[in-house]
Amino acid sequence: MSDDATDLAFLDATAQAELVRSGQASPTELVEAAITRIEKLDPQLNAVIHPLFDRARAEAAGTLPDGPFRGVPFLLKDFGAELAGTPFNEGTDFSGDYVSTVDQELTRRFVRAGLVVLGKTNAPEFGILPTTEPRRFGATHNPWDPTRTPGGSSGGSAAAVASGMVPVAHANDGGGSIRIPASCCGLVGLKPSRARVSAAPQYGDLMGGLVCEHVVSRSVRDTAAMLDAVAGPMPGDPYAAPPIRGASFAAAVTAPPGRLRIALIVDGADGTPAHPDCIAAARAAAELCTSLGHEVVEASLPIDGDAFLVHFINVWAAANAWMMLDWEERMGRTAGPDDLEPLSWALVEAGRAIGADAYLKSVQALQRATRQVAEFQADHDLLLTPTLGEPPVPLGTFDSPPEEPLTGLFRAATFVPFTPLFNVTGQPAISLPLAWNDQGLPIGIQFAAGRGHEELLLSLAGQLEQAAPWAHRIPPIHA
Repeated sequence: MSDDATDLAFLDATAQAELVRSGQASPTELVEAAITRIEKLDPQLNAVIHPLFDRARAEAAGTLPDGPFRGVPFLLKDFGAELAGTPFNEGTDFSGDYVSTVDQELTRRFVRAGLVVLGKTNAPEFGILPTTEPRRFGATHNPWDPTRTPGGSSGGSAAAVASGMVPVAHANDGGGSIRIPASCCGLVGLKPSRARVSAAPQYGDLMGGLVCEHVVSRSVRDTAAMLDAVAGPMPGDPYAAPPIRGASFAAAVTAPPGRLRIALIVDGADGTPAHPDCIAAARAAAELCTSLGHEVVEASLPIDGDAFLVHFINVWAAANAWMMLDWEERMGRTAGPDDLEPLSWALVEAGRAIGADAYLKSVQALQRATRQVAEFQADHDLLLTPTLGEPPVPLGTFDSPPEEPLTGLFRAATFVPFTPLFNVTGQPAISLPLAWNDQGLPIGIQFAAGRGHEELLLSLAGQLEQAAPWAHRIPPIHA
């Protein structure tokens, strides 16, 4: 079995699983090849912070579950997806040498699907920034340009998949953290509907329902089949996503989407125009959709973007204060300002200072925005935006001066004007790698559907992947 950039390293997870099923490769061969790629590439990218190679080798040589991805190498983001007996840090110094004592249900489902976990990927402290540059573990570099961010907070996972270390990796999304790195690294990134994937057993929901779990991948079919493998509520979950409407998410990829009415939105909710490269990419995607028979109309988001940002940051700050409390309880001690990066500590303090009345006012304001978007969505099957307000920015862009630690957070808001809205509304949204600019940097295009309509997104995504394929695009730093 050979392993070069033209065959195994850039086969998607579905194709690698087929090699195992057909006897053309064994799980051990796939895992050893992936370990070799990680050892070659990670010194340049710093994507994998906790290698679990001996554990992976033992699992691959044993009896793996007979799931759809049996024997396929996989990486867990070191944020959220706990795996008992392995390090868990969420990017923070405060976590010390903490080792998980439980498996998250999501992790169990990944394992039952037959995936072999090779390690854990880098993430920013508490997943706050749309870049992956934690003080504790250092910056992850974008394989398309190592001076640029791979996005965040799932930047380690995205850099690993884009470079060919593994075909698919875990990611999660509380304000864009699946879609942002997918855009920066030229990948497919689906944020499912709220509660499509359970947060059990540790949590009912996360950050009041803002956070969704899934993966970043190189193909639409991997994204869909992985959702089939991990979707579904657990007993005791506070709520569940609407039931799937078709046979499976995987089946939706090859199902004709029909003629769709799509709203093209190129300005952020606050009216700030996106970078010309991002606008051009979104318009080109709209033209592609029109050529495929869909109706595209230009529109603007029907919400007060400035107010939305204030209320979103209030809820986000409160959630980070809770995250700090959660870690204090895990560690059995109280945190101080030296335990966190200055921006993280400032956000925690801001969250602690928000009164219950102000917090609930912000919750109500975001729920009101959700109703406004739902009313707008009723006239459109899908919304189309640039995923980001800018192409991948240089590493260090979101650094804050010590005297003004929140500066980086407000700078981040101009980079991600399109993604947080759909965490608030609970709608599914997907970033597709449909464009690259003149500097060779990927620019993702975001599509959002009504809550519970992942099948519609995946059907259009499958159609676009066939019309404008991206599998041949390989970054300069690759396996």
